[in-house]
Amino acid sequence: MLFLFIVLCVHVRVCVCAWARACFCSFTFGLHCYWLDCSHPPIHPIATIATDGAAGINAPGSASLINVKKPDGAAAMEMQPLKSAEGGEADEKERKRVSVPKKEKSVLQGKLTKLAVQIGKAGLLMSAITVIILVLFFAIDNFVMQKRPWLPECTPIYIQYFVKFFIIGVTVLVVAVPEGLPLAVTISLAYSVKKMMKDNNLVRHLDACETMGNATAICSDKTGTLTTNRMTAVQCYVGDVHYKEIPDPGALPPKSLELLINAISLNSAYTTKILPPDKEGGLPKQVGNKTECGLLGLVLDLKRDYQPIRNQIPEEKLYKVYTFNSVRKSMSTVIKLPDGSFRMYSKGASEIVLKKCSHVLNEVGEARVFRPRDKDEMVKKVIEPMACDGLRTICVGYRDFPGDPEPNWDDENNILSDLTAICVVGIEDPVRPEVPDAIQKCQRAGITVRMVTGDNINTARAIAIKCGIIHPGEDFLCIDGKEFNRRIRNEKGEVEQERIDKVWPKLRVLARSSPTDKHTLVKGIIDSTMVDQRQVVAVTGDGTNDGPALKKADVGFAMGIAGTDVAKEASDIILTDDNFSSIVKAVMWGRNVYDSISKFLQFQLTVNVVAVIVAFTGACITQDSPLKAVQMLWVNLIMDTFASLALATEPPTESLLKRKPYGRNKPLISSTMTKNILGHGVYQLIIIFTLLFAGEQIFDIDSGRNAPLHSPPSEHYTIIFNTFVMMQLFNEINARKIHGERNVFDGIFRNPIFCSIVFGTFAMQIVIVQFGGKPFSCQPLDLEKWMWCVFLGLGELVWGQVIASIPNARLRFLRRAGQLTQKDECPEEDVNEENEEIDHAERELRRGQILWFRGLNRIQTQIEVVNTFKSGTSFQGAGALRRQSSTTSQTQDVTNVSSPSHVSLSNALSSPTSTTAATAPPTTGQC
Repeated sequence: MLFLFIVLCVHVRVCVCAWARACFCSFTFGLHCYWLDCSHPPIHPIATIATDGAAGINAPGSASLINVKKPDGAAAMEMQPLKSAEGGEADEKERKRVSVPKKEKSVLQGKLTKLAVQIGKAGLLMSAITVIILVLFFAIDNFVMQKRPWLPECTPIYIQYFVKFFIIGVTVLVVAVPEGLPLAVTISLAYSVKKMMKDNNLVRHLDACETMGNATAICSDKTGTLTTNRMTAVQCYVGDVHYKEIPDPGALPPKSLELLINAISLNSAYTTKILPPDKEGGLPKQVGNKTECGLLGLVLDLKRDYQPIRNQIPEEKLYKVYTFNSVRKSMSTVIKLPDGSFRMYSKGASEIVLKKCSHVLNEVGEARVFRPRDKDEMVKKVIEPMACDGLRTICVGYRDFPGDPEPNWDDENNILSDLTAICVVGIEDPVRPEVPDAIQKCQRAGITVRMVTGDNINTARAIAIKCGIIHPGEDFLCIDGKEFNRRIRNEKGEVEQERIDKVWPKLRVLARSSPTDKHTLVKGIIDSTMVDQRQVVAVTGDGTNDGPALKKADVGFAMGIAGTDVAKEASDIILTDDNFSSIVKAVMWGRNVYDSISKFLQFQLTVNVVAVIVAFTGACITQDSPLKAVQMLWVNLIMDTFASLALATEPPTESLLKRKPYGRNKPLISSTMTKNILGHGVYQLIIIFTLLFAGEQIFDIDSGRNAPLHSPPSEHYTIIFNTFVMMQLFNEINARKIHGERNVFDGIFRNPIFCSIVFGTFAMQIVIVQFGGKPFSCQPLDLEKWMWCVFLGLGELVWGQVIASIPNARLRFLRRAGQLTQKDECPEEDVNEENEEIDHAERELRRGQILWFRGLNRIQTQIEVVNTFKSGTSFQGAGALRRQSSTTSQTQDVTNVSSPSHVSLSNALSSPTSTTAATAPPTTGQC
C-alpha cells in the first residue's frame, strides 16, 4: 500500500503540476494580451532595454542587441538595431540575408505530434458525447418519461448525479488522451543514451539518437574511422629503385639516406613522437600526427634516430614553416645552413609534390633532371601500384636557396617549386578488422555508406574494396574532388541541384576532397527530391573545417580521440573510440527507440480503445461506467507510467538491422500494429461485455448493474475490473513484438525492468482487489474467481497467435494514423524565399515572446516616468519621453519572422513622419 500510495502521489503530482502550469500560463498570457491589446494601443517593443533606459531612448538610432537563449535549441529572441525609415529597404535585404532556417523536426517527433492530435480530438469528442448522453438520458428518463417535477429539495441529489456524469466524462478523456506518450519517448531516449555511452556513443543532442535510426546514408571519413589510424611505412622508392619492403640502410645511397633522415626529422611537428610501448611486447606508441608517425617509424626502421637531429636544430631555430592545409596538401620547413644559405624540406601528397619537382636523386644520390616523361613513368610504375595496394603515398623533397639575396618567403608559389625529389614512401593504414562486417550490416539495413577522404583516388578505391563499400562488377562511382566539382557546377561555377542529383546516387568514393566538397555533397543529398523519401544523412568528421558539414547533416558524428573541439561542438554524437562500428550501434539504438515507442503505442491504444468503449457503452446503457474513476486511474497508471517504463527499456537486437529504414512517410502505426490493436480490442470487448451483461449468471452472484448512487462495491464489477487488468498485463507481453513475430517471450528475461513491472503490477492488483475496499470500489474475490480472471487474461496470449495468422492484406483501413503527409514533411514558403518548417505551437511561442517584450517596454517606460518624478525633473521631459516611446513603438512592425529562434524587429525613429508624430498628444488608455 505504501508503494501504491507513493506511485499514485507522484502520478497525481505530475498531472496536477501540468494542469496548474497550463492554467497559470493560459491565465497570465490571456491577462497580459488583454492588458496590452485591449486596454492599451498596440505597440511593438523598443530594442533598447538597459538600466538607464532614458539614455537609450533619447538617443535616436541607438540600438542594443538582446539575445534570450534557452537550452537545447529553444527559441531565442534577437532584436535588430533600430534604423531610420530611409534605410528600410536595406534593412529588409539585410534581414533576408541573415535569416537562419529552422532545423526541421525529427521523423518520430513529427509523426507523434500528428498522432497525439488525432487521439486527443477523438478522446475529447468521446468524453463530450458521453456526458451529453448521460445528462440527456437522465433528464428524459426522470422529467419526461416519469414526469417528475424539479423539486428544490432534490436539487443536491440531481447535482450529485450531474457531477457523477461529469466525472465519468473526465475519466473517459483521461484514459483516451495518451499523456504517457511524452514520458515513453523521454524514458526511451534517456535509457538509450545511457546505454549508448557504453557502446562508445556520447550523445550530445537527444533527438539525434532517434534520427539515426532512420538514416539512409552515411558519409564517412577514411583515416581513423574505417582504418586503425596507425600508419606504418611498408614500401619506398629511393634512388630509382622501388623497394617492396623497407630496405637495409646499407642498400641506400649515403647522401640520399642523410637527406631523407633530415627531411623527415625536421619537416614534422616536433610534438609528433614515437614512444616505447606501454606494455612489454606491445607496439610502439604513436603520439601526434599519424602520417608523420609513419614517416618517423621509417627513420627508426632505417636504424637511425630523429631526436638528436631535432636537438641539434630545435623548433625555435626553424627559419620558416609552411604548415599543412587542405589547399597545399603539403608541409615545408626552411632551415638556415652554417654557410648562410637556406634549405627547404618538403613533404606531401605524391602527385602534388611531384608536380613541383624538377630534379630527382639517382642511384648514387646525385640530382638529375626530372622530365615530365619521367614523372608519368613514376606515377604508373610506383605511385599507382602503391595506391592500388591501399597505401598512402607521400613524396619527400628538398630545395636549396642562396643566402644572398634572401628569397622572398611570402612568394609561396615560387618558393614551393623547382624541388628535388628524395623518395616516395608508401604508408599503410590497415582497415579495422570489424569495419567490413559493420558496413555489410549497414548495407543490409538499407543504409548507403560513402567514403569521403583526402587520399589518392586509387588508395581510396582500394580501401573501399577492402571495407566492402564497393564490390567489383557493381555500378558505382569513384571520383576525386576536381571531377566532382566539374560535374556539379555550371559554367558560372555555381552548384546546381540537378547536376548533384545525377552524381550522388551512384557515388561511393569521393577522393582528394576538401571540407567544402563534403558539405556540398551532404547538402545535395539532403536537398534532393529525386527519391520519394527525403534522405537522412549522417556524417563523420574530425577537423575544424568539417564543422559546416557536421552541422548540415541530420546526424553529425565527431571523433572523440582525433577530433578537434570545433568538430565536437558542431556534432550531435561523439564517437569515443573513433570507430565506424560504433555508428552501426547508434543505428541499432535509434531503431530500437522507434520500435519501443511503437510497442508502447500498440499497448496503450489497445487499452484506450477498450476502456473508452466500455466506459461509453456502459454509461449509456446502465447509467454507470463498469470501470470506476479510481479504477480507471489505476489502469491509466498501468498503461502510461509502468508500461512506458517496461516497453521503452527493451534492449536492441541484431534483427533491427535486417530491415530497411522506416522513412518519413511511413505511418507510425503499421498495418500489423493496427491488426493487433483491433484484434486484441475485439477480444477484450467481447470478454468485458459478456461479463457485464451475463457475469452474474456465469458466477452466480448479484448483478452490479443499475446500482443506487452510493451502493457498496459489488463482486460483479470487481470481476470485470480484475479481468480487464489481467488482460492488459498479458497483452503487455504481446506488445513486445510489433512485426508479426510469434514468440512473444523471446528475450523477455534480458529485460529485468519489464519482468519486475509485470510481476509488481500483478502483486499490486491483488492488494487493490483484496484490500482496496470502497476507495477502489472493489469486493474481495475468492480463489476460484481469481483463477477465472487470470485464465481470461491468459487467453490474450492464445488470441495473439490467432491474430498473427491473419494476413495484413485485408486490413488496408486505418493505415495512415500518424503518417506524415507531404504538407507536414515539406517546409512552408517563407517571405525570405526559404522553405522552413514552422508549426502552429512555435508561432504561438514566438508571438508570446513579442507580447512579453511589449509589456517589458511599457513597464520600462512607466518606470522612467516614476524615476523622473523622484529625481525632481520637470514633467515635460518625462512626457516627451513617454510620447516618443509611444509613437515610435506604434510605428514598429514585425517585418520578418524567419524562424522560431530569430525574430527581427525594426522601426523608424528618425523619419519626418515619426518626428511629427512625436509632437502630437500621446494616445493613452488605462484599465
